[in-house]
Amino acid sequence: QVQLVESGGGLVQAGGSLRLSCAASGSIFSINTMGWYRQAPGKQRELVAAIISGGSTNYADSVKGRFSISRDNAKNTVYLQMNSLKPEDTAVYYCNAYLRTTNWGFWKYYWGQGTQVTVSS
Repeated sequence: QVQLVESGGGLVQAGGSLRLSCAASGSIFSINTMGWYRQAPGKQRELVAAIISGGSTNYADSVKGRFSISRDNAKNTVYLQMNSLKPEDTAVYYCNAYLRTTNWGFWKYYWGQGTQVTVSS
């Protein structure tokens, strides 16, 4: 059983900052990629940022220069530092991890339950 638990969402004014955290727990052998997605009302879920175990990162064009993703491999935790927030960043943010639970198991994607981020203008 694997769980991803997000925290850190909330309401912030435009221009403000928030830091999201996501901790993966349970029967985890190895995590390859961890990332953050978001889904605004009426829109499809989209990738915000991702980071692989070696540290390489990938960002959506809309957040480059404002958001920063990092991870603590020892704690199986990924963070998303969000600065200069805009009203269009308002969405439910979901944590994602690509991992396997055993050395011989298949790699699978797991999702957190989501955390609301609301940016007021």
